[in-house]
Amino acid sequence: MKRYAVAVLLFAPPLLLHAQDTRHVIEPVIPPACTVLKAQLHATSNALGEEDEKKLDSERIQKAMDHCGEGKAVVLKSDGVSNAFLSGPLELRNGVTLMIDKGVTLYASRDPRLFDATPDTCGITGPQAKNCLALINVRDVKNAAVMGDGVIDGRGDKQILGKTFTWWQQSRAMEPTNTKYSAPRLIVANHADGLILYRIRLHNSPNFHVTVSNTNGFTAWGVHLLTPTVRGTDARNTDGIDPGSSENVTVAKSWIDNGDDNIAIKASVHHMSVLDNHFYSGHGMSMGSEARDESDIYVDTLTLDHTTSGIRIKSNVQRGGIVRGVSYRNVCMRNVAMPISISPFYTGQTTDGIEDTGLKGDMTPDYKGIHIEDVLSITPGIVQVAGLNKDHISEVTLNGVEVRGIQPAQMRARFAAFTYGPKGANISFSGEGVTSNPATPPAVKPTLSCDGKFVPYED
Repeated sequence: MKRYAVAVLLFAPPLLLHAQDTRHVIEPVIPPACTVLKAQLHATSNALGEEDEKKLDSERIQKAMDHCGEGKAVVLKSDGVSNAFLSGPLELRNGVTLMIDKGVTLYASRDPRLFDATPDTCGITGPQAKNCLALINVRDVKNAAVMGDGVIDGRGDKQILGKTFTWWQQSRAMEPTNTKYSAPRLIVANHADGLILYRIRLHNSPNFHVTVSNTNGFTAWGVHLLTPTVRGTDARNTDGIDPGSSENVTVAKSWIDNGDDNIAIKASVHHMSVLDNHFYSGHGMSMGSEARDESDIYVDTLTLDHTTSGIRIKSNVQRGGIVRGVSYRNVCMRNVAMPISISPFYTGQTTDGIEDTGLKGDMTPDYKGIHIEDVLSITPGIVQVAGLNKDHISEVTLNGVEVRGIQPAQMRARFAAFTYGPKGANISFSGEGVTSNPATPPAVKPTLSCDGKFVPYED
């Protein structure tokens, strides 16, 4: 078994060792089974028959988890022909693993009433819309897990029962007026210390895939997240993995291809490691938009292939705050429109600007100690860094940073202080409130090769 924490120490320089998960994280192990449940439904071409929509497996799965001992797993398995389970919300239990075997899919029901946290409020729009229950809920438990090589499919692309539209179509229809709407998430964890996601495939969530809050110790290892599974389908607001108000978080060796932020680090996250991952469609390695009270974040060995942004910190005066000690190393990008974007002027759009939008608020974004080292974009794109004003300068170190083919108009900055390391950079900035040390960056001396790093999504 590979001890991943040792690998971290091998490529993390001493000055950055504090800026990561403080746990000794190793590859998880699937526990022995307490119960094996056989599938009773058959999906063809990733679809259940209409006659199966009432044949819920929720009760027997939940009963098995309720009676499973800590340190063991409830296994969902094919019987050789049947390959699918259908469920409404499930609750994980202390120390219990839900293990989905290879070739098996756990589908979310399309019935919004099953996901009501408050009666008749899930799947509606407007002021009465309330948060829905998730398909998998992890609340006030420790050391729970979801594992296996099977699939959890939220069916965001399927028509909601009783409606004429899908979950994603509802989301897109509400966008122009920013109208509130409600849709289930795939996995929601709160007060879930020791939570593990291991090797699981996550597909087609109606909304965010994974949100974790108020948790000390969360590991996602070898997760394969693909949304939409039908290419070209519009899957709005389907973030990948979003931790918030948590500490000691590791996302490692995962593959994320989705319709919004691949990872979005929300407010009050400390000691997080993002190690050896591949991102595809999505909005990149994001921090925010609730970027406040965040520190000791470490991203190492990441490829971003045709994401809209690469390294992205986004917030505004209604969501922002102090961000300190964020490090990015060994990052390869191609066909990324904005390889680096650090802005306090987030407006809810896919990409951000660096000009003051006039928004009013007292939650002041303040970004310091941002370290970007050995980063290479093999295609040109915009690099932009902004602070809020002369009293809140964004401070960024660039060391061995290269964006091939970048043009002067693509280098933008305001109220930002740059420090260049000895490996240099091929980007420089001028503008209001901009300083550089040294004034002219050293010629870039790249030590990172991206040859062979861009590989197809691994399913």
